[in-house]
Amino acid sequence: MSHRHRHHRAVGAAVAATAALLVAGLSGSASAGTAPAGSSPTAAETLRTDAAPPALLKAMQRDLGLDRGQAERRLVNEAEAGATAGRLRAALGGDFAGAWVRGAESGTLTVATTDAGDVAAIEARGAEAKVVRHSLADLDAAKARLDEAAAGLNTADAPVWYVDTRDNTVVVEAIRPAAARALLAAAGVDRSLTRVESRTERPRTFYYLRGGEAYYINNSSRCSIGFPVTKGTQQGFATAGHCGRAGAPTTGANRVAQGTFQGSVFPGRDMAWVATNSSWTATPYVLGAGGQNVQVTGSTAAPVGASVCRSGSTTGWHCGTVTQLNSSVTYQEGTISPVTKTTVCAEPGDSGGSYISGSQAQGVTSGGSGDCRSGGETFFQPINALLQNYGLTLKTTGGGGEEPGEPGEPGGTWAAGTVYQPGDTVTYGGATYRCLQGHQAYAGWEPPNVPALWQRV
Repeated sequence: MSHRHRHHRAVGAAVAATAALLVAGLSGSASAGTAPAGSSPTAAETLRTDAAPPALLKAMQRDLGLDRGQAERRLVNEAEAGATAGRLRAALGGDFAGAWVRGAESGTLTVATTDAGDVAAIEARGAEAKVVRHSLADLDAAKARLDEAAAGLNTADAPVWYVDTRDNTVVVEAIRPAAARALLAAAGVDRSLTRVESRTERPRTFYYLRGGEAYYINNSSRCSIGFPVTKGTQQGFATAGHCGRAGAPTTGANRVAQGTFQGSVFPGRDMAWVATNSSWTATPYVLGAGGQNVQVTGSTAAPVGASVCRSGSTTGWHCGTVTQLNSSVTYQEGTISPVTKTTVCAEPGDSGGSYISGSQAQGVTSGGSGDCRSGGETFFQPINALLQNYGLTLKTTGGGGEEPGEPGEPGGTWAAGTVYQPGDTVTYGGATYRCLQGHQAYAGWEPPNVPALWQRV
């Protein structure tokens, strides 16, 4: 049997094995996200899209031009699309070339492949198929070469680069085209893989800073809390690295002594965490519009095209969409990578603040350009990488937020508190599972319980 035939038999088998897990969210049905009694939970149920608070839904309506029903359906559809894309990524293997959602309600999922023979398998999962030239692995490799080359260059005039899965290319955004050409030449990237776009404004970090709440560093500069976290019995919060260096003291919005930066990386990455004193208690919320609590139930990464909302101490709640994953951005202080690029606006004072899709934590505000009057773009440091780097556990509602522990079953390798990436494999209960979407694991999210996040292999 030829390699091509073996591949398509494998793809077909993988799709057939999960055919019972229908993409309810992509159907546009009002019942999307609900599962019959006794069946496996839908992705929307796993990710608790029903936990999205009124303040977040209102911000989505304002910034994305939706009504409440559309905002609710969009969150359901995005949860289901993420699970479907994860399954197809696993099934297509090296052919996979990215996935994204579109439409007011994110009702259409597109999955790209380099092999026309995969189209039937993609369509069988309720997604649209797009046949392209370059695999995601090839594009990611080219982008990695740009990251490596940028370490030895001044990229202030070519400050942003990323993998654009929708256009199947690596994009360099440049103020001067010559700067983009210099970066591409230094990286030795095949020009057929790339596209240069013009931009007029340099991104900047958002100093003078609330993520949910404001805090102050050294009793002077202001930043925003990203997400409350724990490390063992120690409580604290995640924030942006450019807000402060390790050892820097912090005070709260009320100017009461709060904590100390335990770790900070910037540039290179833009991540940090602060350990708080006994006067402060970590809660599973971020600050929403009107002071309302917004629940955090997990950290499953949202796909390109998904809605995302940001909380910041200067501009409050604003929403937009995820435009690119695995981006790089150059600020005056240096290059940050990888970050996620969004259409959400922000202003000085919003640094470190929370990005959330539905009830899923996404990241902390790094920087961007524009403002919330004329519009702009922002970049966030993904939260899962931050949690993994410092061994932190996100504080969540609904049974999540448990500290890392022993594997859930004797002889199994899955463990609560671990950050898993797509493609990672674990054992649990005598079976092997493959991760479909990046997330931090919690008790209750054991692989057999969350088919949106794990596939049995």
